[in-house]
Amino acid sequence: MAAIVGMLAACASPPAPNSPADVGPLAAPPTTSVPPQPAPPSPPPGADVIERAASVWSPVDWAELPGFDADALDEAWNAWLKSCERPALPWRGLCDAVRRLSLGSDDEKRAWMRQTLQPYRITPRSGTAQTAGLLTAYYEPMLTASRQRTAEFTIPLYAPPAGRPAGQPWFTRQDIDTLPQARAALRGREIAWLNDPVDALILHIQGSGRLQVREADGQLRSVRLAFAGTNDQPYRSVGKWLLDQGLVRDASWPGIKAWIARNPQRLNELLWSNPRVVFFREEPLQGLDAAFGPRGAQGVPLTPGRSIAVDPLSIPYGTPVWLSSAGPQTSLNRLVLAQDTGSAIVGAVRADWFAGWGTAAGDLAGRLKQPLALWALWPREVVQKQ
Repeated sequence: MAAIVGMLAACASPPAPNSPADVGPLAAPPTTSVPPQPAPPSPPPGADVIERAASVWSPVDWAELPGFDADALDEAWNAWLKSCERPALPWRGLCDAVRRLSLGSDDEKRAWMRQTLQPYRITPRSGTAQTAGLLTAYYEPMLTASRQRTAEFTIPLYAPPAGRPAGQPWFTRQDIDTLPQARAALRGREIAWLNDPVDALILHIQGSGRLQVREADGQLRSVRLAFAGTNDQPYRSVGKWLLDQGLVRDASWPGIKAWIARNPQRLNELLWSNPRVVFFREEPLQGLDAAFGPRGAQGVPLTPGRSIAVDPLSIPYGTPVWLSSAGPQTSLNRLVLAQDTGSAIVGAVRADWFAGWGTAAGDLAGRLKQPLALWALWPREVVQKQ
């Protein structure tokens, strides 16, 4: 599925349950220089600058949003409808209109947004480390698995161990692989088995995935493994481990897999450099569930291409955001919804874009690392009451 230092360098412990967005992509080489953030424009009448814990929001005119008149808003509306399943307080009064407009044209949606929402350019607070925006991506791996251990499928994926106190460091990845007492604590907690330890590592990094499981009766069934917790050990990037030792120059997944192919005797050493293990819960994957991703930190399913993970100290969950980014991997000017977070997603202008699932999404997630600008779209009625 994809690549590694943002993605690999990133995962620590997830700040919220149900959050798969623990990491950005694996380290792709930096591709473009990041332009400096422009000075905040003069606020339009009736709107003030909003200061948040990790960012400053400066009101701007709609004309500042690049590509706003060209976006296919109908695609983004699916994500907005999902946010309205668990709306934050500022959005509860608008969700009825959002639902009604799901049948409207893009022009009707645009007119309503201009009338109802105020755009704010998001910039870092003075004195913070972040000086420029960064966009990465994450995705949902698709893997083949077996419900039972076989000669081929020997790598277990576990549900959380029973009775373990939350928040206390537990056995490391190496302990789980080698210590009888760790294996005993997880006996019977196996959900399914994979045939590749690197695929298992990717699944742990992404925090969720789709499995095509061969059941005991020979039938194939599609399921989702959703994030259900960790062993509360720190995340250590295997890509960074390789780079720090001068073992690779390319820390993308293809580069890491090529190193493993040349050094199979060091595979466990590589895997054990990351002590963190993710536990999962199984969810059905059928009907409409299959059209959306896992649930993010907001508690709603993610929409491919229209959900982002953010720093909640900069952007509250459920906020519609205008995203603009251009680089060698992709160019984006589009409406997205802030619906997730992750331990690596820190800073005012920082987003991890949910690319979907499968090989193409994984390839993009492994290489996307480029400049970013963000605008929050906030209800005018809330602005007027502040």
